[in-house]
Amino acid sequence: MAVFAVMALGLGSRAFADVLPVFIAEHFGDALWACMIYFGFRTCFTHKKNSFALWCSLVFCFAIEGSQLYQAGWINYLRETALGALVLGKGFLAADLVRYTAGIAVSYLLDLAWPWRNRS
Repeated sequence: MAVFAVMALGLGSRAFADVLPVFIAEHFGDALWACMIYFGFRTCFTHKKNSFALWCSLVFCFAIEGSQLYQAGWINYLRETALGALVLGKGFLAADLVRYTAGIAVSYLLDLAWPWRNRS
């Protein structure tokens, strides 16, 4: 459920950027995307420790951002599609790495603090 909730918030932050405060419109979409990745890893690897999802999410998000430095025709074609732009992004921004880190850190802390989670 967390993946879908964060997905809705992230898409909403893009769709309603013109009515949101500038700071939220500029930064929250990328942070929420990273939150979604974290919760996706937590969903797929429930038997692993939270730190596994933390590190996998950071590596994944940083790899996607780094891949934006690669500008071959075939991948740029994918980036021009709606899904490709959402998954692969369009251009490298170092600030995105900070946004991803913040989003993953907040997700990790929320996950640790969640009162009903299995603490095994």
